[in-house]
Amino acid sequence: MKRQQLALLFGAVTIAAALATPAGAAPAQEGGKPTIVLVHGAFADSSSWDGVTAKLLADGYAVVGAANPLRGVASDAAAVSSLVKGIPGPVVLVGHSYGGAVISQAANGNDNVKSLVFVAAFAPEAGESAFELTGKFPGSTLPPTLAAPVALAGGGVDLYIRQDKFPQQFAADVPRAKAALMAAGQRPVAEAALKEAAGAPAWKNLPSYFVYGKRDKNIPPAALAFMAERAHSRRTLAIEGASHVVMTSHPAQVAKLIEEAAAVKTK
Repeated sequence: MKRQQLALLFGAVTIAAALATPAGAAPAQEGGKPTIVLVHGAFADSSSWDGVTAKLLADGYAVVGAANPLRGVASDAAAVSSLVKGIPGPVVLVGHSYGGAVISQAANGNDNVKSLVFVAAFAPEAGESAFELTGKFPGSTLPPTLAAPVALAGGGVDLYIRQDKFPQQFAADVPRAKAALMAAGQRPVAEAALKEAAGAPAWKNLPSYFVYGKRDKNIPPAALAFMAERAHSRRTLAIEGASHVVMTSHPAQVAKLIEEAAAVKTK
């Protein structure tokens, strides 16, 4: 009887603990290591972080790949913010491309976010959009590689990159077979999201780090350098020959920068 009672008690405690942990939340880290939350951008999904994730896991970090809805900056940031609120302990938010605009806003109101990492990513000022920032600097060859817009039932359109153009445009330094898989599995972004004005940016208050490729064809490298300087980046890596998916082609270097951001001392 005692064994049965103990078993029932243990089961009840286990179920209660599971219910108390939000879905997608990472366990609290031993030794004070923060959880790394990776936010993908447009025309990608969380698998674009696989190489970085493997390195971070091997180095003892908990990692959460956020499923970025790609519907609008404010709503996407709210989704990521909700995820972050359910993670115990400190968090480093990492955003790729459009995901940079999302983490800039998602960190607001989350005191557990200790730093931000922008990976070939937008870091807009309040009122700026991804579309506007790209247009300020020459060099993006994205527009002519887009497929015909897909109409949405509620209005507006979704955007994809043509699969035959994707490898050269988005992932020129990734093996062709892998780039083809990325093209087939790309997630569309609502056009309205790229034109939506950003809210107050968290990079004004948090340590921020930047890494990008010098052969990025989506976001002009000059735009990325400008945003890094404006955000007073603690460290900026501009990788020779790297494409827009620098985290896929150079995962070790990107992971190393993330770990530097994770180790930063904050008040």
